[in-house]
Amino acid sequence: MSIKIVFHECYYNSRYAMDPAASEGRLDGIMKIIKRKSEVYEIITPNPAGEAEILRAHGRNHCERVKQDTLLYELAVLAAGGAIMAAEKAYDGNPAFAVIRPPGHHASADSCWGFCHFNNMAISLLKLYSDKKIKKAFILDFDLHTGDGNINILENRDDGFIVSILNPASAERGNYLREVEAYMKDITDVDIFAASAGFDQGIDDWGALLYPEDYAELGRLMKEYSKKLCKGRRYAILKGGYNHGVIGLITDSFCKGFA
Repeated sequence: MSIKIVFHECYYNSRYAMDPAASEGRLDGIMKIIKRKSEVYEIITPNPAGEAEILRAHGRNHCERVKQDTLLYELAVLAAGGAIMAAEKAYDGNPAFAVIRPPGHHASADSCWGFCHFNNMAISLLKLYSDKKIKKAFILDFDLHTGDGNINILENRDDGFIVSILNPASAERGNYLREVEAYMKDITDVDIFAASAGFDQGIDDWGALLYPEDYAELGRLMKEYSKKLCKGRRYAILKGGYNHGVIGLITDSFCKGFA
């Protein structure tokens, strides 16, 4: 099965911030491989998220603070729109990977840090929930850094939406993969699988832990258990990953298992 790659040429723009996620050339290695493998990947172009979609996850004051920087806001709502498109494609039965930035899993309702501004994952899942498509979701957040924004917005909600989140903690690669599978084996009722796909845990990145084949296994596990539990509905959103020389290879490895 081919994967829908959600991407907009505007994501190449590095002028919106001065941080490792926004650095020049970071997405080039990913998109070079994707564009070369047209038989595997189908690139689809998103539209910006609307303000109402942003406000499902964030307070108005936070939204207004981001809006003060015109370029940052333009990229942030486009990234949120990309996450929504990936979620909707996944719900319709098409595995999707959103190659977007800025990332978002450190953005809480009224604050943000860690190169994040709007919580793309929360915005996308809340769109599906608002549309009455899903009631329960599972997030595998394999970024090096725990996605506190995901937790703050999506766990322990009072509106009936149930979201479980795994941020694997194992410091040995074999145990890391076993931790993920053990968690998935215990899931019994879920409507969609989503991944905060941070590749900074890679052996050649900040975390120095996971190899390309480990990312392929993470993708495979998401595929296997989403097929068992929710008709294969699954999507992933790019988060961390800062070694420009390997991020394309690692993304491709993940997608091979995920497809």
